[in-house]
Amino acid sequence: MIRLLSLALAALVLFPLSVSGEPPLHQQIDALVEAGPGAKQADDLEFLRRVTWDFAGRVPTLPEIDAFESTAAAKRREAAVDRLLDSADFVSHFAEQLDVMLMERRGSDDTWRSFLRGAVADRISWEALSRHIINPRAEDERRRGAAGFIVKRLERYGQNPSDMPGLVRDVGRMFLGVDVQCAQCHDHLFVDDYKQRDYQGLFAFLGQAEIRRDTTFPAVSQKLLTGKVEFASVFVGEQMQTGPRIPGGAELAIPAFPRGEEYLEPPDRKTRFPGVPKFQPLAQLADQLTARETDAFARNFANRMWWLLMGRGLVHPLDLHHSDNPPSHPELLALLAEQSRRHEFDIRWLLRELALTNVYQRSGRSDGTAGMQESAYQVAIERPLTAEQLCRGVTTALELRERTLPPCESPDEELWPTDSSLLNEFRQAFANPPMDPEVDYRPSVKAALFMMNSDALHKSLKASPVIAELAKQDEVEPLTEQAYLRVLSRRPTAAERDEAREFLSGFAHRREGVVDLVWALLSSTEFLVNH
Repeated sequence: MIRLLSLALAALVLFPLSVSGEPPLHQQIDALVEAGPGAKQADDLEFLRRVTWDFAGRVPTLPEIDAFESTAAAKRREAAVDRLLDSADFVSHFAEQLDVMLMERRGSDDTWRSFLRGAVADRISWEALSRHIINPRAEDERRRGAAGFIVKRLERYGQNPSDMPGLVRDVGRMFLGVDVQCAQCHDHLFVDDYKQRDYQGLFAFLGQAEIRRDTTFPAVSQKLLTGKVEFASVFVGEQMQTGPRIPGGAELAIPAFPRGEEYLEPPDRKTRFPGVPKFQPLAQLADQLTARETDAFARNFANRMWWLLMGRGLVHPLDLHHSDNPPSHPELLALLAEQSRRHEFDIRWLLRELALTNVYQRSGRSDGTAGMQESAYQVAIERPLTAEQLCRGVTTALELRERTLPPCESPDEELWPTDSSLLNEFRQAFANPPMDPEVDYRPSVKAALFMMNSDALHKSLKASPVIAELAKQDEVEPLTEQAYLRVLSRRPTAAERDEAREFLSGFAHRREGVVDLVWALLSSTEFLVNH
């Protein structure tokens, strides 16, 4: 009995219980993942750089590094996570992350971006965010920009028709983690779980959506849905039909109304108002997707948030959840999904718990132990940075951002001007083509040439107050240390200090040498990936 009590007390010390009587989620995650060999923990500055890229979309500033290192060692990492999650930079950056993930570079307008910034600033949940996107309401002025997700996929470009199949596909991918595109005309040939009925059931929800023509902003209307969708496999030819249903869910009945009573608000030809049907498939879809029994919604959310911070989904690719592609850690994904439901899909809460794990805080440098695998999260995975992150990282390191941008006074304001020539150049060099998900790290010649040859980047370097400040220093040691801290968020090694001293000695004018030194650091792979 005494021994059991001792073990229980030890467990309380090691794993302090939450209000619910269980260890915090980040400790439960570590208990499920940390079996087997693993890289050592990242050092403090490696961690600060990683979490600042993830939560602020930039490198840490010198004052942030000083404040971090001045905080008690036992508290500094948690304090940094909390500070960043509560910052205006998080609002801007996470809204950009959502834009890249959900729109996949299709292009977005001010109302969509304003919706995302407002949603993140207001701390709305993933469930509420999803509801607004799937069933956008034009009368809700603050949230009506959510219509951009559907509108962009229904726009016609030249002779190209609206992309209704793409809309059906992307709703499945983004909100359920299933890509049913190849089940449009027949059951999926390679994924037994994906049936033609799954695609057609989603189409039944979405097929009545249209772009409104009576508003000055992007908005969505719905035609009357009066019957089931009829379809046939190109291989079998048997006629089938289905009402609205999500993959794996029950089919919804389509209510019948007396002729002339189908609308809550009837159409008006004079004003081009399309009317509001009594039965609204998009509202039903929003309910079905976010229902507690829709486990795929919770698993997809947990998997995508895990991928954002860890660099690889527990199910990977992110949109191929099926029985032949099981999660690498099934118990962990089930835990994350259930905890997400329990915490009402609170985005910041889940990101915080993930950032506090030992898994997230592992070093990206293996100690040479055999058998370490990135897919097992035994070593930190190198992750791509978006074009927006890289541009903001460069301007932060060069202290151009604070000098050129006014303070952001509202979540509806941009923290970075979208018409910036430098930002546009970063997008052209580093962003994927439209409709190509930015998931895995894919270095390119185009990006490398941009870092070498961009006039805008070189002009930014020469205009930077950081260059002027460093060039004034007589001693190479502090100059080199500041350059490394500003760009790479770490202090140089002894060998790097020697290299910098030798490099700078080759310039008649110190400023020219400093420009080239900082440019070399900005162009390094170490700067261009999150690790």
